[in-house]
Amino acid sequence: MSDTPELRGDGTVTFLPHRLNRQPVIVRGMTADELWMTVGLSAALSLIAGIPLAWLARSLAVAPTLVVVGIAAGLFLGGGVLRRRKRGRPDTWLYRQIQWQLRCRLPSFARLLGGQDLIVRAGRWSTRRGPA
Repeated sequence: MSDTPELRGDGTVTFLPHRLNRQPVIVRGMTADELWMTVGLSAALSLIAGIPLAWLARSLAVAPTLVVVGIAAGLFLGGGVLRRRKRGRPDTWLYRQIQWQLRCRLPSFARLLGGQDLIVRAGRWSTRRGPA
């Protein structure tokens, strides 16, 4: 077996891995960025729900316990939902979808996340080519 790559006649390499720059799947079909988004969102929502419950129960331990349970439920449910939504779509689909939703609903907030670069236009597109 030789260490030289297989070259075509024009000098280009015949084998290039197309998954080289993709993020690996970590948990339930989520990449690291998606995992952090899911954990952060589920922790924030469960903390918001846990503070009033801790006050009602008169026990400070209720809030962090609910955060841990909320993160576990968020990973289980969120991973399944994201896996179904992402099936058959490109790698960057989720991030573009989030940017597009922010651009349409919260345009002032979208500037912070790079959503102003998206083209949001309804109508027909033309190539502006003349007759052949």
